[in-house]
Amino acid sequence: MVRRSRSIPAPSTIDQNWPHQVALPDDICTDRNLTAISKFCQDRGMKFQTRHVQAIWPSGEYVDWRLHCFADAATAQAFLDHFGGVLFDPKRDRENGKVRGVWRRIGRYERILELGPLSVPQILRN
Repeated sequence: MVRRSRSIPAPSTIDQNWPHQVALPDDICTDRNLTAISKFCQDRGMKFQTRHVQAIWPSGEYVDWRLHCFADAATAQAFLDHFGGVLFDPKRDRENGKVRGVWRRIGRYERILELGPLSVPQILRN
């Protein structure tokens, strides 16, 4: 069994201590976008944790999303205002409130290639 590093909080701890979460598609959080996100947060003294959640639409499409988790709502809102994304409530949006539950989405799936100043790298577009 693979053990989690002691320096990385458990998923339940993240949901409890960093409940203000902003979801971005995982493939947009790579390459230079990851650098831009890190620099934005570092320049403003924003401390956050990341988690992943799998979003599933009624059509059966599923996509991994990266959650940027903040301790206070104002910091999460500043992040959301700059990068876009979707506010994610771990108690409401995770399947039955499970710590490792999926995110049941409604509506029709559409791939997001551009979001605020971020865009999916060309190599990941297909």
